[in-house]
Amino acid sequence: MTGEAELVAAARAGDTGAFDVLVGPLRDELRAHCYRMLGSVHDAEDAVQDTLDRAWRGLGRFEPHGSIRPWLYKIATNRALTIAERRGRRELPTDLGPAGAAAAEAWLEPYPDRLMGWTVELDPQARAVARESVELAFVAALQHLTGRQRAVLLLRDVLGYSAAEAAGLLETTAPAVNSALQRARKVVAGLVPATTQRQTLDGLGSRARDLARRYAGAWEAGDVAGILALLTEDAKFSMPPLPAWFSGHDGIRGFLVDGPLRSRWRFRPAAANGQLAFGTYLWDDDRGRYVAAGIDLLILRGARVAEVVSFLDADFTAFGLPVDLAERDEFAGRAGL
Repeated sequence: MTGEAELVAAARAGDTGAFDVLVGPLRDELRAHCYRMLGSVHDAEDAVQDTLDRAWRGLGRFEPHGSIRPWLYKIATNRALTIAERRGRRELPTDLGPAGAAAAEAWLEPYPDRLMGWTVELDPQARAVARESVELAFVAALQHLTGRQRAVLLLRDVLGYSAAEAAGLLETTAPAVNSALQRARKVVAGLVPATTQRQTLDGLGSRARDLARRYAGAWEAGDVAGILALLTEDAKFSMPPLPAWFSGHDGIRGFLVDGPLRSRWRFRPAAANGQLAFGTYLWDDDRGRYVAAGIDLLILRGARVAEVVSFLDADFTAFGLPVDLAERDEFAGRAGL
């Protein structure tokens, strides 16, 4: 098997195939890192592509005395910082304060689990941390940090770099890294609900799977009481890019009765941000089919749903879902759960 040093030498000599072999296994984790930084799959893709273009052109400056991975993370982090500075932070409707507040310029996007491929360099515990660090509440909290604080927190607490290593990647000092890390941890701890249990698809127990089946079934049956019974009393429901959001059983009940539950729905299981999610389909009379409506991500607290974020602009194909369903596709949301 060709080693990394040999691949670097071949790539420097112009062998694009060697470069692809060298960086290919790292593409998924670089994309996930840029997503955490930027809150957008599309921005993350741009950052990774730019990173690899710059790495190819700059291979002559890479000193192959260690793995190429930290060097790629240095480039990717700096590209993400540049994009974040240019495009601003991304929000969820519930981040904006009172329900119905003015729209943000850019909204947080969901991250398809199918894009999360971790290399053998990460042990099982590190992979678990990496998956948890794309959870929606955590990524939303990151957006409230400065770009540099985001980078420090991710390099130190998610990727496991030492203060000295992170300082080298960010071209700063270890004391500056430690100071930024303290501030970042404090902000994130105040924003991520400590009572929200981490419920990844890989770790869904039978009770959570039952909740998912009941939730999908209630929507498909138009059962507003059944839906509300599965929500916490202080549950929230939002639909980016619409700025309005609803909270509590009364608010959500009014929204459901006056809006979506006037129509027929089908649900399909999805996997987003390492959490329970559904692709939702709305009946279209003109087409005689159910058409893609949104990717609904559910945040659980104990045995109930604490928040639903319905991403109305999500690309269904990115989640491996069809863009429409036939009328005969009954109770699709229960399949596979």
